[in-house]
Amino acid sequence: MQLRIIILLTFTYYLFCNQLHSQEFNSTNILKGVIYDDSGVLPFANIFIEGTSLGSSSDENGVFIIENIPTGSYKVVASFTGYTSIKKKVSITAGENKINLVMSQGSSLDEVVITGTLKAVSRSESPVPVEIYSPTFFKKNPTPNLFESLQNINGVRPQLNCSICNTGDIHINGLEGPYTLVMIDGMPIVSGLSTVYGLSGIPNSLIDRIEVVKGPASSLYGSEAVGGLINVITKNPNDAPEVSTDIFATGWGETNIDFGFKTKLGNATGLFGANYFYYDQVIDNNNDGFTDLTLQNRISIFNKWNFNRKSGKNFTLAGRFYYEDRWGGENEWNSDFRGSNQIYGESIYTARYEILGNYELPVKEPLTLSFSYTDHDQDSYYGIVSYQAKQRIGFTQLTWDKKLKSHDLLFGAAYRYQYYDDNTPATATNDINDPEETSTPGIFLQDEITLASKHKLLLGARLDYHNRHGTIFTPRLAYKWSINDKNIFRLNAGTGFRVVNLFTEDHAALTGSREVIIEEDLDPEESYNVNLNYIKKIFFDNGTFVGLDASAWYTYFTNAIIPDYETNSSEIRYGNLDGHAVSTGISLNTNINFSNGLKFTLGMSGLNVSNTENGVTTRQILTESFTGTWGVTYKIQSLNLTLDYTGNIYGPMRLATQGPDDPRRDKSPWWSIQNIQFSHKTKNNIEIYGGVKNLLDWTPSRGNPFLIAGADDPFGPDFDTTYIYASNQGIRGFLGVRYSL
Repeated sequence: MQLRIIILLTFTYYLFCNQLHSQEFNSTNILKGVIYDDSGVLPFANIFIEGTSLGSSSDENGVFIIENIPTGSYKVVASFTGYTSIKKKVSITAGENKINLVMSQGSSLDEVVITGTLKAVSRSESPVPVEIYSPTFFKKNPTPNLFESLQNINGVRPQLNCSICNTGDIHINGLEGPYTLVMIDGMPIVSGLSTVYGLSGIPNSLIDRIEVVKGPASSLYGSEAVGGLINVITKNPNDAPEVSTDIFATGWGETNIDFGFKTKLGNATGLFGANYFYYDQVIDNNNDGFTDLTLQNRISIFNKWNFNRKSGKNFTLAGRFYYEDRWGGENEWNSDFRGSNQIYGESIYTARYEILGNYELPVKEPLTLSFSYTDHDQDSYYGIVSYQAKQRIGFTQLTWDKKLKSHDLLFGAAYRYQYYDDNTPATATNDINDPEETSTPGIFLQDEITLASKHKLLLGARLDYHNRHGTIFTPRLAYKWSINDKNIFRLNAGTGFRVVNLFTEDHAALTGSREVIIEEDLDPEESYNVNLNYIKKIFFDNGTFVGLDASAWYTYFTNAIIPDYETNSSEIRYGNLDGHAVSTGISLNTNINFSNGLKFTLGMSGLNVSNTENGVTTRQILTESFTGTWGVTYKIQSLNLTLDYTGNIYGPMRLATQGPDDPRRDKSPWWSIQNIQFSHKTKNNIEIYGGVKNLLDWTPSRGNPFLIAGADDPFGPDFDTTYIYASNQGIRGFLGVRYSL
């Protein structure tokens, strides 16, 4: 740990010295100006010189200064929340240069999204509500991977499912992780085995933005997009920094290193990125004899190319390799005990690679071919239980985008192939290994109709054929009413389906000593959903902006597959629900940006997820009734220091106990994870940041006599690790440095 801190501080010192050296260059070339809006000066706007790392912010009098500018011609860009961004040419000569800029209130919040309709459209024009989260959002609470970074998105909760191996999935609006489809660049390659461990292998450094759609999207994306989807859009090599790095370490001994650079080769631009995460400290603060946090050694390497074709047609090709060695268990465990019955440990080796691309065909019609392939190999032991699994998924999709007067048509054909093999009964027939191979061809059609200038109607349908379950039809409808540019109303309705891969999705079936009972052949789950969404933007004369995003939803499930932990404390039973499940709720997101630089991001959701079987309705396990998130940002202009205070709060949820005699809580208490960060950014894009995570030092062990049942005999019949709903990691400090060129 001391060596890693020394390396981090040395790197920080090197960058600081490099900054001082660079400040000696062109120190006399200055651009000074004032930025105005319709009512006067505009304080705290962002101004930068396009194509460089040089920038500044206007002060309370609207004045800004940018120093150390090489002589030449540039474009100055100004942006401010709630205002239309502007560009203005400027020629920099020796000495002081002056410029004045005027901005108008407009739609700078109108980002481009692709997830809702498979087309690049402005967010306000999309009939499907899409939430967008940029790297700036995630930097407010730095984390080493996608799974952890989602904790401050309203209605999205990373859920841990094992207190030893720390497997997890992502819940959207209270629905279990397998209902959430996670994609990379629109390709559904994060599924099956990777939904358990692969999420922790997606580094934040390769993310350009994340788009979140809540509610079924199966008519466009097929199986798994039942509860919602998360689309990870990776960085465009053309827009990426020449060099970037981000290094941070925590007081628990975690070290995370991100490094990236771009290069040109002929008519192609390539982006290379690498992420390394290392944690080797055995910490047992709850004194149960087991590690509080899984030890990990993980590397992820990413490469993406943009080919600049003479035809102007887009062609991108990307690949990623990911390897992880993680273990958790009794504190004395090491790799010599892997698979033995002497000291209990859960050890997982994961090797995975991905290839994905997007190719616009060189024809007059807008035809696009998308493709992906993943290979996932897992070598794991849960005590003496061996789980060896391989999964290969191939996916290809051809889309045709055609506009005919008031109709914006999208036609598509897709094919998905999956190979899965493991050493469990899931892929065995009469004790003979029988790998599972499934193929799912599908076609889909979408018509976005402009009824009038303020009214749009979207009609869509998808038809898939699954080689085990036959034909599956999923229609959807969306309607958008733009009352004006500050008030938008949306209605979405549709159906969804999901084909279950039990052992690849729920590792509670492998850890602990509960016997797994599969009661029947599992049929695909089906859902029916309706969602109402309202967005309002409020602009004040003093520059303050308020954005409101409210939603209400209702989802009805048939054939739901829900693990039963309660019928028998020594079993986990799986079967299609003989009844129905319902998810209802409301949510509200609020953004408030004051003209003095103070910003608030607030979110809250009320959830009710229940299962009805044989006339009896019960609340679903591990589903909170209320969730809230917040973020507060304030920048002290004189010190160029930014303060970020982020957090979340969750209401009680039912937990998987072992019956009435179990002394552990059968419901979680209200609990909250809160973080604070201070960051200072220099003029040469060096950013030093640090703070404290989990300020309240909250862990699930608080108020419980123990978490792991049967911990005194981990190879015995009472051993159970499924009583978990949040991380055991307590309060810790962190320190990091970022740099981009």
